[in-house]
Amino acid sequence: MLLLYVFGTIVLINCGYYLLFSKFAFYTIPEKSFQETPPVSLIICAKNEAKNLQEHLPFWLEQNHPDFEIILINDASADETLDVMEDFALKHPSIKIVNVQNNEAFWASKKYALTLGIKKASNKHLIFTDADCKPATKHWLVEMASQFSSQKELVLGYGAYDKTNGFLNTCIRYETMLTATQYFSYALAGMPYMGVGRNLGYTSSLYYANNGFISHIKVASGDDDLFVNENATSKNTAICVREESFTYSIPKNTWKKWINQKKRHITTSKLYKPKHKLLLGLFYVANLLFWVGTAVIFFFYSWEIPALIIGIRLLLQYVTLGNAAKKLKENDLIPMLPFLELFLICMQMCIFISNRPSKNPRWK
Repeated sequence: MLLLYVFGTIVLINCGYYLLFSKFAFYTIPEKSFQETPPVSLIICAKNEAKNLQEHLPFWLEQNHPDFEIILINDASADETLDVMEDFALKHPSIKIVNVQNNEAFWASKKYALTLGIKKASNKHLIFTDADCKPATKHWLVEMASQFSSQKELVLGYGAYDKTNGFLNTCIRYETMLTATQYFSYALAGMPYMGVGRNLGYTSSLYYANNGFISHIKVASGDDDLFVNENATSKNTAICVREESFTYSIPKNTWKKWINQKKRHITTSKLYKPKHKLLLGLFYVANLLFWVGTAVIFFFYSWEIPALIIGIRLLLQYVTLGNAAKKLKENDLIPMLPFLELFLICMQMCIFISNRPSKNPRWK
């Protein structure tokens, strides 16, 4: 009976996490509230992104926010990125350009480039996205900005990926949906721990009060999640999950590129606060042990009790992640949830094993 008790405990831990995720899965999205839309500075850092800027700048410029500027940061690009920025700036006075040159102290550092862009901003409220992102609607900037208040200085949005054909795209969107469900749920539970730079907002006062990125300036990535992990609290953090507030990015198109991206994320997550690393690590281990236990439990016990335990766990997964997927407009993932979870666990294990210590990669 010992094995059954152990397996039951693992499933109980699993279910505890899915109950936590129900914070977001059953979260009631507020009605539109645009009464207060403070002036904002939209900040985009670009390195060799001429094509994406040409395509996406019109979407940013047509936002219906009444008072915003766009800060375009050219981070020492080798292509026509700066030319594209200057062409748009000639036609649109709301655009400001920061042209960053490489220097010996901050070679290829996105955080250094972002710091210069933040200093250029005229407005206190800052919204960040990436050059390969486009907003879902003309209301994106208003939706994000309206979440700021006298107490809320940090806004977490959802950065989705474009839907394309193929299993790789399905995996990328599942992992993105699961990660968003986690960080939105933790934030709603009063434990915000990360956000994504594809759709993120915070005030300049929060940035300067906490010395910006200085504590992790030498880490190549983490301008988004490490900043949030260090500075987000239960009182100063808001979430923005209306469909109009989503951004959509171009996903990686090869397994190698995606795996390399995940390696960087894992390296960055090692710098999270201990309590967050413990909770996130336990979630992964519990999921791994659940599938290991599912594979062996029927060899030792009659099928009825193990099947009941497994069924309860899978049902809870479908209810919570299914509702979360609907909120994030990823409905097509719902039928494949258990399979995608198992595949992602295996992929993460391979990445953990192969992710040997190495020099910090440059951001692009």
